[in-house]
Amino acid sequence: MLQATEVALAAFEQEAHVLGSASDEPVLAAVERVVRQLNVIDKEYGAYCTIEREDLCEYIDDVLTEQGVDVSGLLIRQGMGGLTERWRDW
Repeated sequence: MLQATEVALAAFEQEAHVLGSASDEPVLAAVERVVRQLNVIDKEYGAYCTIEREDLCEYIDDVLTEQGVDVSGLLIRQGMGGLTERWRDW
């Protein structure tokens, strides 16, 4: 589970490198991809625990923030309470 999660997050990091000045749609598409990958991993290997879920959400937010994405602004513009909430099953 750990290795599969690391692979999914590494792919997300690579994709995030070009998202700093992107509109909301590409950012949300990247988030959706990684969250859906994590959903598959969660179902295949067993459920992420509460701390892991919180850490994954924070990690996704942090990666985008480090690339210059205004995550708070994106959430407001999209009427979202959390960055992963639309797609997350875990």
